[in-house]
Formats: sequence, C-alpha cells, structure tokens
Amino acid sequence: MPKMKTKSGAKKRFKVTASGKIKAAQAGKRHGMIKRTRKFIRNARGTTVLCAADAKIVKKYMPYAR
Repeated sequence: MPKMKTKSGAKKRFKVTASGKIKAAQAGKRHGMIKRTRKFIRNARGTTVLCAADAKIVKKYMPYAR
C-alpha cells in the first residue's frame, strides 16, 4: 500500500501539539488593521488552538503528524 501524502499547504500552516491539538496563526490580521479595534489586535497576537471541528479537518490533511 503506498504512503498517504501530506497536504503541503497544511504542513506550512499548522503544528500539532504534544497533546494532539492543532496550533495555527490567528486569522484576520493580513490587512485592514486600521478598522480593527485595539482589543482585537491585542487578542489576535501569536497563535491559537483550533476548535475540535476544524482540527478534525486539518488532521485529515496531515496523516503522519503526531
């Protein structure tokens, strides 16, 4: 049986934590920051952990991520 391929876009955007959760960059920070509130910008720093529904989709893209 051949190996499954990892989606190359997913391996660049997501990391798997030791407990198996999916870590990703915060959304909504590419442009249009003037119209965003200061609170939004502050809270959207760094990375976030995806919700269970989104994590389930991403895990299909990365079959060998541990």
